[in-house]
Amino acid sequence: MSFERIGIMARPGKFLYFAYGSNLLKERLQMLNPSAEFVTVAKLQDYALEFRTYGNDPMESRWKGAPASIYQSLGACVWGCVWELRNEHKKTLDRQEGVHAHIYKPFEVNVISQHGQPLHCRTYMLNRSCDEFDARPSPQYLDIIIRGAEQNQLPADYIAKLKAVEHNSYQGTVDIYNQILQLLGS
Repeated sequence: MSFERIGIMARPGKFLYFAYGSNLLKERLQMLNPSAEFVTVAKLQDYALEFRTYGNDPMESRWKGAPASIYQSLGACVWGCVWELRNEHKKTLDRQEGVHAHIYKPFEVNVISQHGQPLHCRTYMLNRSCDEFDARPSPQYLDIIIRGAEQNQLPADYIAKLKAVEHNSYQGTVDIYNQILQLLGS
């Protein structure tokens, strides 16, 4: 695991980003955001992780299933990673998260590092959700999230919770998944 930087602020010209989905995996995040550096494992209190659809058939999405998002839920928590990125990667991160297509919206959250440090971070939430389509992730998307959680040593009980998520059993090709596997040498 990487180092934990002391302090609660990003360095000049950089911002902190709290990742809880596929961007837990360093190789996935760095595909479009090569400046991303691991800072720490952290938790977002009073939010829950859920997979939801956003108004379009998730089988038409790049991951062939419902995306992850966070929603306010008193007493719940979402574990993830804090990354530090150069400010110029805010645009590529927004594009990756579909901000331009109104899929996700960026917002600011306060998370607590595994060592008790408060950190102010940018993160993303689905802009809207609907119940019209299957709200389960593809096994490929879920695999990348779990690989990222394991890579960064999120708490074992949280990883077990991720592994228990029911997926949609999609067995076709997922191009982005194959690209990430190539980066991992799998």
